[in-house]
Amino acid sequence: MSEPRTGHLGFARLDLDRERRTGTPEVVFAAGKTPAETVACLAGLLDGATGPEPFAWATRVDDATAAAVLERWPDAVVDAQARCALVGRPPEPVGEVLVLTAGTSDGPVAAEVAATLRACGVGCRRVDDVGVAGIHRVLSVAPDLAAADAVVVVAGMDGALPSVVAGLTDRLVVAVPTSVGYGAAFEGLAALLTMLTACAPGVLVVNIDNGFGAGVAAARIARSRQR
Repeated sequence: MSEPRTGHLGFARLDLDRERRTGTPEVVFAAGKTPAETVACLAGLLDGATGPEPFAWATRVDDATAAAVLERWPDAVVDAQARCALVGRPPEPVGEVLVLTAGTSDGPVAAEVAATLRACGVGCRRVDDVGVAGIHRVLSVAPDLAAADAVVVVAGMDGALPSVVAGLTDRLVVAVPTSVGYGAAFEGLAALLTMLTACAPGVLVVNIDNGFGAGVAAARIARSRQR
């Protein structure tokens, strides 16, 4: 096995062969980086790409960083709700992942899931506001559950929706707790614990507000099913 390629930027060491090893390229986590550092990381990933259409993306992009990305690459796509920036052309989508939210307040995390799926070359369909406070709403999308390659459920408050969904489908359910909720929700901890102790089997749980991690997991499942 050849030594993996690394892009040395001084302040960062870019893993240029991560996509070859794992199927998912290194992604720039912009939080904690200056706009200039994020742009430099994206440029390094693009320069180190081996495919015919270089592509790179960043998550947790704030307004200043988004402006810097667009100044460098005017045709970049910035999703303000998802806080993601995509530079270049993402892969053509295959398969489909269904992304459900318990409420519209969970939308920003679901948007990060959707943007990640797009960047990973996987189709996505979103259905918002189907929480357990009106259980008939999620029951109405049962046919969509059966058609999807995987299901991502984004929920705050009590975090009960993934367990309900997992009891309705044979698809893997990726559960994303969000920091949405009142005081005793403890900024997503209550939802996280509920999802980890889900009654229905077949629930994979990621960290609080981690739409990126959920999107990557679901994308790998979808691509595996297509193969």
